[in-house]
Amino acid sequence: MGVFLFDEIIFGPVTSRRLGVSLGINLLPTDSKLCNFNCIYCECGWTKTGEGVKKRFHSRETVSSTLEAKLLEMKKNNEPLDVITYAGNGEPTLHPQFAAIIDDSIILRNKLFPDVKIAVLSNATMLHNKNVVQALQRIDQNILKIDSAFDQTIRLLNGPQRKVNVATLEEQFAQFDHQFILQTMFLRGTYNDQPVNNATEHEIAAWLMLVERLKPREVMIYTIARDTPTPTLGKVSSDELHAIAERVNQLGIATQVSV
Repeated sequence: MGVFLFDEIIFGPVTSRRLGVSLGINLLPTDSKLCNFNCIYCECGWTKTGEGVKKRFHSRETVSSTLEAKLLEMKKNNEPLDVITYAGNGEPTLHPQFAAIIDDSIILRNKLFPDVKIAVLSNATMLHNKNVVQALQRIDQNILKIDSAFDQTIRLLNGPQRKVNVATLEEQFAQFDHQFILQTMFLRGTYNDQPVNNATEHEIAAWLMLVERLKPREVMIYTIARDTPTPTLGKVSSDELHAIAERVNQLGIATQVSV
């Protein structure tokens, strides 16, 4: 199956399933993915590893000047904008100047589009880094991924390149005092002849208990929307997602469904 890479630092604005009119920022290479996850469903394809892989990040200065130029253009043309979103070809919080880049973006946002939110889509693997945590505390929409309450399922779905376990993530999420958005991808199928399904009752029940413990301010659940590097994966139906969302709502937590 084909996969998708962002070929610019700034992309969009696009209409996001979850965020509205979004201006995307890619801090990572424009010709390859750079991530410490290797999710079997990632629209950007597989994560390349090994000594030959270069960590090429766009400089802080380049990101800031490119964003400023785009925002000035949009302001001049009276273009609508809801959110500036850090996502792109991998994990944005890996950038060594991530915190400073967020500060630059806040200044530009306040100057040019004061009503616009700043969002970061992250796999939550850099929450041991206090600078990353403090930067995420300063933005409007800190969107953190957990695809399962079970370590084994996370290893299957996300292929983390470093040790990741749910117990540690719970401790690290507490740094945000519930001021974060939890994001979960639901899917099913097979991978390397192994069954894949984090939408079983066993998975959902454990995930709901995790959600109840974490108490995020909002939950976003979604399913596959683009091609994946694993052609044997499939969507979870809209009805199933809305049923899961209703169970989250019963916990008193707002839930957004994207299909």
